[in-house]
Amino acid sequence: MAPVPVHHKVVIIGSGPAGHTAAIYLARANLEPVMYEGFLAAGIAAGGQLTTTTEVENFPGFPDGQSGPELMEKMKAQSEKFGTKIISETISRVDLSKRPFRLWAEGNEDNEDGAFTADAVVVATGATAKRLNIAGEDIFWQAGISACAVCDGAVPIFRNKPLVVVGGGDSASEEATFLTKYASKVYVLVRTQKLRASKVMADRLLAHPKVEVLWNKIPIEAKGDRLMKALVIKDTVTGEESTLDVNGLFYAIGHKPNTDIFKGQLELDEVGYVKVRPNGGVPSTYTNVEGVFACGDVQDKTYRQAITAAGSGCMAALDCERWLEAQGTH
Repeated sequence: MAPVPVHHKVVIIGSGPAGHTAAIYLARANLEPVMYEGFLAAGIAAGGQLTTTTEVENFPGFPDGQSGPELMEKMKAQSEKFGTKIISETISRVDLSKRPFRLWAEGNEDNEDGAFTADAVVVATGATAKRLNIAGEDIFWQAGISACAVCDGAVPIFRNKPLVVVGGGDSASEEATFLTKYASKVYVLVRTQKLRASKVMADRLLAHPKVEVLWNKIPIEAKGDRLMKALVIKDTVTGEESTLDVNGLFYAIGHKPNTDIFKGQLELDEVGYVKVRPNGGVPSTYTNVEGVFACGDVQDKTYRQAITAAGSGCMAALDCERWLEAQGTH
């Protein structure tokens, strides 16, 4: 006889600002949420991308700034204070075809009797910034190398210094233009002879007096001592290498939403972000599967900020609570 699976009212998958905000609201609503925070899921520690950020100066309530890991520890403590059960495992398989939903933790996904069940699921698995894994990247990550200009561009190590942005699309154009507020100069490395950005964004970038676009160039090595001081670049046509004396390197080559386990079950866009739909004519966190809600960067490829992720986590919790109440399971 198969064992009776452990059942939860609500399971939250993910532990960034979206997941923890959802947990706080759901716990305060006496829904006893269980959070699977992930164990190095997508190569990132529990707490999400904010754990890879040094100073967070744009999250309201912290006028003196706060390190990313410290901010996430405070969110985790608040979730636990109100009764969220946090499990340091990664969800590696889900079955959303019927309710109650079935979920498996990593290492147990091949055991059909190893699933647990949930009435509702909040997906807050985030998105991971793409890296180039150049030489020196691990040494100078958050010591000169970043994947978020809006998050890190204003920190002191980048002010009035020459910086580099890698990428040729709208994101690269936006980030390079943003960095001109702080940098002495911004180089943009484009691996081809053409920008992929929209004409408006490309024209704005090319016309900016602080920006220099270097065509057919890729970064290959970051150098420095305690902080990054130089970047070796390579010409993709001639193979010639040269060195730029710069203090910052920003990747703007896109993000990968952490949605592999939901493929074929949740509706995703062409890049892999979870699609959310209006509910009652207003924006919501409802997915195409009743009882599954998505929040944070896993469904947001536009803003990707801690505060917007937290806001959508609140929305997901309220949507989930009202849905469970309508189902008579609150």
